[in-house]
Amino acid sequence: MPRFHFHVYDGITARDHDGTELADHEAARAMALTVAGELMKDEGRRTSLGNEWRLEVTDATSLVLYRIDFSIAESAAVPRRLA
Repeated sequence: MPRFHFHVYDGITARDHDGTELADHEAARAMALTVAGELMKDEGRRTSLGNEWRLEVTDATSLVLYRIDFSIAESAAVPRRLA
């Protein structure tokens, strides 16, 4: 079974050195969506993540197969924070 790695970049790089064995690329894509959902749920509470996060799925040769980008953009309706 092929091994896929799920790397997270959110101001701190978290590389998945061990990886996960999955049946194929489609299973890796589905897992990426699950991991992304968990990131949004769990890590979204942290305010220090910055405005851009991403999840990259690579194969055993480090070739990026999928990339999910998260970004937070405040609209003009959001009150500005005072420094």
